[in-house]
Amino acid sequence: MEELDLKELFQFFLSKFYIVVIVTFCCVVVSVLYGIVLKKPMYNSYTTLVLAGSNVETSDNSITQNDITLNQKLVSTYREIIKSRKISLQVIENLNLDMTPEDLKSRITVVSESNTELIRITVNHESAKMASEIANEIATVFSKEIVEIYNIKNVSVIDKAVVPNKPYNMNVVKQLAITVIIALVISFGDIFVLFYFDTSIKSVEEVEQKVGLPILGSVPDSLSKGGYYYGK
Repeated sequence: MEELDLKELFQFFLSKFYIVVIVTFCCVVVSVLYGIVLKKPMYNSYTTLVLAGSNVETSDNSITQNDITLNQKLVSTYREIIKSRKISLQVIENLNLDMTPEDLKSRITVVSESNTELIRITVNHESAKMASEIANEIATVFSKEIVEIYNIKNVSVIDKAVVPNKPYNMNVVKQLAITVIIALVISFGDIFVLFYFDTSIKSVEEVEQKVGLPILGSVPDSLSKGGYYYGK
């Protein structure tokens, strides 16, 4: 395998730099058109719940350590109940949504902080207003369902979902930066491949290196501007 001449490689890159410009321009145009025409803006809104209540009446209505321990153990169970088919069907009916429980479930993300009783319900939707309405309705339906299932009222809303003012998936600067990086990788890769598999003779020194004999003279090639015919 022949060694690469870095100087020659650099000069070849400079001579083919137009490829970088063309590829980058095309990629940026495609990225912009995709963002404007094809990519749908998506909005997310979230509501935060806290498990803070007791199923046992005390004289001072205080929360005991047993209540805290119970609530922490219930967090995982509550996360699954939130995404259950029963909750989804009730939310769809209440808001008159045109979607299936499976569709709604795919739009819901439920997370909880470790060693806490906090649960965050996030909803993604094409409509900013609908995202917040669905999140709040899930919290309402879930809170009522817990009372029926466990006969306890230990769910409270900390943060109600609000209407987001911008989509979360439309970051123009980030999208263009990624596009330019991809375009540079593709164009530089193409130029390197062209250089690596180019078997043409480009200099007198290269002829001497390949044939192992000195060049006595060179004759300009009249068929191509600046070209030469080399002979021994």
